[in-house]
Amino acid sequence: MLIVDAQVHIWRNNKPTNPNHRQVSDFSQDDLLKEMDEAGVDAAVIHPPGWDPNSNEVAVEAARQHPDRLAILGNFPLDRPESRALIDGWKRRPGMLGLRFALLQPHQRTWPTDGTMDWLWPAAERAGLPVALLAANFLPLVGQLADRHPGLKLIVDHLGRPSGTKDEAAWANLPELLALGKHPNVAIKATGAPSYSSGPYPYRNIHGYLRQIYDAFGPERMFWGTDITRMPCSWRQCVTMFTE
Repeated sequence: MLIVDAQVHIWRNNKPTNPNHRQVSDFSQDDLLKEMDEAGVDAAVIHPPGWDPNSNEVAVEAARQHPDRLAILGNFPLDRPESRALIDGWKRRPGMLGLRFALLQPHQRTWPTDGTMDWLWPAAERAGLPVALLAANFLPLVGQLADRHPGLKLIVDHLGRPSGTKDEAAWANLPELLALGKHPNVAIKATGAPSYSSGPYPYRNIHGYLRQIYDAFGPERMFWGTDITRMPCSWRQCVTMFTE
């Protein structure tokens, strides 16, 4: 069985601004591949992190050197008009599969609803670019976008969980997420699962929620992954939590 991690980060010369990630200035492609080999992970999708302004270029170089193991969901500044010209040629960059936007900065949080991102949806649909979103706070909007743009593939990051929540509190909006399962163009990334439990490995108190998500989306639209640099357990345990 090929094991592919749907979300990892690599970076250079910048410590993560998110304190939950490893507080190191560099986490290189070589570091990543070494840990993947140790964990039995065959391939991974790099998400260039916002704390490294050159992270897209770092990811492209990694994918160029290791095209059989590394691919990318990249990003660009959504509020800059010049970004619109990048869409049609985006997939021509080495390893580039699509787009991912976290929208974590305070000034970005209104972008899904204030019109800033309105141009993106039809453009990405036309170009055949999947778009992954940290969408815990606007899950109903994801459903509306899926209806309006049936040719656009949308991916909800981190199981649709609100940041900083654990155990039962982390799943308060689960009905909103499960409702998205009816849209064939919406998928879910099962990334970061261990971080939503305060219990010990294998985090049994969240297994029931994961099963509900699997039942709603099915195996073709639920992507396993880790966001490994902020996980409370080993990469191998992130694998065996699901395989064993």
